[in-house]
Amino acid sequence: MKAREYQKNIFEKIKTENSLVVLPTGMGKTFIAFMLLDYILKKFPKSKILFLAPTRPLVEQHYNSYLKHFGELYADAVFITGKINKEKREKIFLENTIIFSTPQCIRNDLKNKKISLEDVSLIIFDEAHRAVKNYSYVYVSKKYKEQGEHKRILGLTASPGHKKESIKKICENLHIKEIELRTRESEDIKPYIKELKIREERVDLPKIFQAIREKIKIIYKKKIEELKKRKILWGIPTKTNLLALQSKLFNLIKSGNKNFNYLRGVSLCAQAIKLQYALELLETQGTKQLYEYLSKLKKESEEKKSKASQQIVKTKEFQKIFEVTKRLKEEEFFHPKLEKLIRIIKEEFNLKNKILIFSQYRDTVSLIAEKINEIEGVKAKVFVGQLKKKNMGLNQKEQQEIIKEFGSGGINVMVSTSIGEEGLDIPEVSHVIFYEPVPSGIRLIQRRGRTARLKPGNLIVLLTRKTRDEAYYYVAKRKEEKMKEVINSLGGNKNSKKQFRITDY
Repeated sequence: MKAREYQKNIFEKIKTENSLVVLPTGMGKTFIAFMLLDYILKKFPKSKILFLAPTRPLVEQHYNSYLKHFGELYADAVFITGKINKEKREKIFLENTIIFSTPQCIRNDLKNKKISLEDVSLIIFDEAHRAVKNYSYVYVSKKYKEQGEHKRILGLTASPGHKKESIKKICENLHIKEIELRTRESEDIKPYIKELKIREERVDLPKIFQAIREKIKIIYKKKIEELKKRKILWGIPTKTNLLALQSKLFNLIKSGNKNFNYLRGVSLCAQAIKLQYALELLETQGTKQLYEYLSKLKKESEEKKSKASQQIVKTKEFQKIFEVTKRLKEEEFFHPKLEKLIRIIKEEFNLKNKILIFSQYRDTVSLIAEKINEIEGVKAKVFVGQLKKKNMGLNQKEQQEIIKEFGSGGINVMVSTSIGEEGLDIPEVSHVIFYEPVPSGIRLIQRRGRTARLKPGNLIVLLTRKTRDEAYYYVAKRKEEKMKEVINSLGGNKNSKKQFRITDY
């Protein structure tokens, strides 16, 4: 593999400083990391290199990619995960030069004093936007600063977020001084990218859905009005604000303040959040998904597992909502987006295409796969993570098998939850379809980056008019633009005169 012009440009910038490389999915961030790895190891031949990634499949993917491109240069490269016992991990770490690992393994071995980072001359943090709060990257970076002799850090991400404070925090946590940003519009990237056609496909919310929505809103508004009357809630009742308020009230109660107002406030917040979730399922997913959720609330109420559920279920509006939703589900009255999706695939599908469909919800992913498999020529499978508590979903080995099957043509449509957004080396696809938008700039960039890399690609976004779909779509787009502005203001644009500095490292 030969380095592209922008990879060479970025490499020259990151050779001398701890850096964060922000580059679209599929544009070769990992290869830039390998270039730096090779450079540092030639500079400090007796040192070690640590390449960290959040999940075992991603670690293994980077390890195999490294062997493919550089394996003949350095034989003593290895990948380790939590499946290897700690005594064996310690031996492997001591005996090898290039170590690919999950950060949780390294953190645990550092805490147990099984390893030291003294001889490590470079740590690469893949998906570096995770380096916040208590994530293992933060601890490993802190110990590296304390222990390392020749300290160099490289962070890789498709998007570090849109808030200046958040990006600065990532850089502080990883001791990063320089940001190198490239987008699809960057001059040195343009020659290497293919055309991406983006289109929005809109549907109307059926009148019966609108009627159910109004019933849910009646219950919801009562909860919000009570929060305001009790002078607990002052701002806009967004999910983020309600969660923050709930956490604040919890902390007041835990500290010994048993004020009834606070106790009631916690319950009202929980009820409002549950009702918001019901509204989201109705507007963006459909009656099957809403019915499953309402049934869950009903069961929690009957078994007295949740007081918030009990309060919602006992309302007269809930009984009507439940009855109508149950009938619609039995009649298979699906969300109009499903019908629109089926029509799009019928119109655009051919046996040469590979299509990746994203949805946030497992129930929706399963329903989509079931329905589109009825289309002639379509071979679709779901791609989901594993729920450890319930032992459901796909384990990491099964995920890898589906990716291989998708690459070889054994299946031609993959219907994925968020697990398909980050990191994993999913083959190039002709179409990426969002069943619903997500209000995240990071996830928008990651999803979109699955197409238009080696060949022209298509991005199709399904939107329900006058619902959360439209709001979330525009929020994500604004966040992406904000991210570019913030990084440029911090010196992340190679043409910017400003230079980003945290502290000397």
